[in-house]
Amino acid sequence: MANDKKIRAGIVGGAGYTGGEMIRLLLNHPDVTISFVHSRSNAGNPLYAVHADLLGETEQLFTGDLSNDIDVMFLCLGHGESKKFLEANEVAAHVKVIDLSQDFRLGETVKDRAFVYGLPEMQRDLIKTAQNIANPGCFATGIQLGLLPLAKAGLLTEVHTTGITGSTGAGQSLQATSHFTWRANNISTYKVLNHQHLKEIRRSLQLLQPGFNGEVNFVPVRGDYPRGIWVTSYLQTDLSLEDAVKLYKDFYAGHPFTHVSDKQIDLKQVVNTNKCLIQLEKTGNKLVIHSIEDNLLKGASGQAVQNMNLMCGLDETAGLKLKSIVF
Repeated sequence: MANDKKIRAGIVGGAGYTGGEMIRLLLNHPDVTISFVHSRSNAGNPLYAVHADLLGETEQLFTGDLSNDIDVMFLCLGHGESKKFLEANEVAAHVKVIDLSQDFRLGETVKDRAFVYGLPEMQRDLIKTAQNIANPGCFATGIQLGLLPLAKAGLLTEVHTTGITGSTGAGQSLQATSHFTWRANNISTYKVLNHQHLKEIRRSLQLLQPGFNGEVNFVPVRGDYPRGIWVTSYLQTDLSLEDAVKLYKDFYAGHPFTHVSDKQIDLKQVVNTNKCLIQLEKTGNKLVIHSIEDNLLKGASGQAVQNMNLMCGLDETAGLKLKSIVF
């Protein structure tokens, strides 16, 4: 598909946060044209009526109609809604589907569509030949990228991990825990040791380290900021810090968006980028792994575009060379 003809993309569920980020990315993608942005509740309205950051960028309107005259369809729908959408609508066999919900991350199928789990740092070659992609969860991406090198080396033991996420991780619909007056100057945990992303995390880790039976003890935390995920994981290991750093740098060599830092990292380095940054520390017999990302980009829409690039034979970084704002 990589030729002079631009890839035609359709976006379903274009009114939410991930839909808005998808529009922003694809409008600036050198190899893509947006054929339609679907939203039943906003049909006929300009995209900038919902996504104010797009004012002056495009005059395109939301549509309530669907077309198969596209190459790639992005499903930016809520959990449980993507499967219903594909069951209710005829999507032509030639259309590649990239789903951002959790509906197909554990190997589920619909209408004979089988989905490849779209974490490029784990299975880039499979993604290149895939017709359908299940985009990983935001927490799952950050936690897995912090653990994959150890799993590949067969060195995973019981993991303790804490992840802090910005308010956009809760989606655009107003909730009690996303009110500014509640979220500001506040912090809370939720779904402790029982977060839905644990299933896809364990599935990936056992793919790389089949004998891994240890627990992944995950404490999710709501952060007092809009965007970004900070993950700190730790486990026992005999690896020295120097050997661990080498293991991680070797594993991620050639992966353009995941980088191991020799210096302390901070969240502003990754917000508005498709990067994941990793920093390692060693205290006693415990290895500490910090991994950070933008939950709406590397944790959602950016990674979906990265997967599209791989599926369509494009430069993996096309449309994703974004700079963070650190001040």
